[in-house]
Amino acid sequence: MSSGAQAHVVRVGVLGHGVVGSAFVRLVAQQSDQILARSGVRLVVTKVCVRDPEKTHQLPRGAELVTDPSVVVRSADVDLVVEVMGGIEPASALIAEALGKHKPVVTANKALLARQGAELFAAADSASTDLLFEAAVCGGIPLIRPLRESLRGEPILRVMGIVNGTTNFILTKMSEVGADYADALGEAQKLGFAEADPTADVEGHDAAAKIAIIASIAFGTVVRAEDVFAEGISKLTAADITIARKFGFAVKLLGVAELDAATTRISVRVHPALVPLNNPLASVRESFNAVLVDGKSSGSLMFYGRGAGGEPTASAVLGDVIDAAINLRKGTHAPLGVFSRAALKPISEVNCEYMIGLEVIDKPGVLHSVTGVFARNGVSIRAAEQDGIGADARLVFLTHEANEAAVQNCLREFKSLDVVKHVGALLRVVANSK
Repeated sequence: MSSGAQAHVVRVGVLGHGVVGSAFVRLVAQQSDQILARSGVRLVVTKVCVRDPEKTHQLPRGAELVTDPSVVVRSADVDLVVEVMGGIEPASALIAEALGKHKPVVTANKALLARQGAELFAAADSASTDLLFEAAVCGGIPLIRPLRESLRGEPILRVMGIVNGTTNFILTKMSEVGADYADALGEAQKLGFAEADPTADVEGHDAAAKIAIIASIAFGTVVRAEDVFAEGISKLTAADITIARKFGFAVKLLGVAELDAATTRISVRVHPALVPLNNPLASVRESFNAVLVDGKSSGSLMFYGRGAGGEPTASAVLGDVIDAAINLRKGTHAPLGVFSRAALKPISEVNCEYMIGLEVIDKPGVLHSVTGVFARNGVSIRAAEQDGIGADARLVFLTHEANEAAVQNCLREFKSLDVVKHVGALLRVVANSK
């Protein structure tokens, strides 16, 4: 932008001033001149809605602190709304109202988009107004924009990745130092990587919301969080991870969305997975996120970085705000497209390889009883390993590709066998890109 050009001022209202909201406000203040030089837009935060006005809130000069979020949406001195308050309501109604007033919205609200994304996308396109949400998935990692723009002409075959930093941190500690699950979780909580109530992370609910949004954008279809099969890591042991490495795998909690080319159905799921050690996801450590996108022509693309935290997430919010502000100046918007209801492939119809661990009684005939269960259900064994001896003996099996429903039948039969003391975690193998 030339020094004599007239800056286009876009006034921003912010809903929420927590970790992400406060970081966003700081970034706008710090980078205002650079944003102007690069985009021709001057961002000015004019209103910030907070839940508790008694807390210390450092706002830029001229910004008004309010406690009623509708004031931000309806204010004549707000051109663009940033929603980082979280939750379903009143966030959903506020976003819809802002779009109805032709005010672009930037949100980081994954829970809302995973539940009501299709309706909000339709409202945005109907109003010819931007609804941008890069920060809702994987924090500061650019993923949604590449899927929406760079890859919009590319047939996507599969998207899979580590989309929850808390679980990846826990699994890293279990893998690298042999920590048990409880100790690794405790360390994650102590360092601030896990909440006091970690259920949403460790049981896969957070990852399910994220992969639902990713699948919707990647495949142009409606996928909601409740459509996603979700299984967490709380049942995993350090022994599971050790034996998996012997077989040549790392254990990661993955979100997977893939197209079944034969039926055009989409499988969307979250579960602990065995990742081949030569797959780039296997080396992603601690709280980092990484996502692999497999395209028909592009091949495999990887997106990697910090998946959470105030500054990375605020950076993604800011990038969307700049895009929306430029579009507002030009009188245009970025269409989200038409989303149809997907034909989803249930987990029971998924085929892959599996690792199954069984604690068994040390007596003759045990192996025959166990392998008989596999045979009756048409599940072929690729490799087997005995872990421990005597009363602590454990049999671990790696299967050839098998059907999920058949494997679940095996698990039910194992639980009824007198020689099986405990059925361990079921781990599914994810294949490398072809």
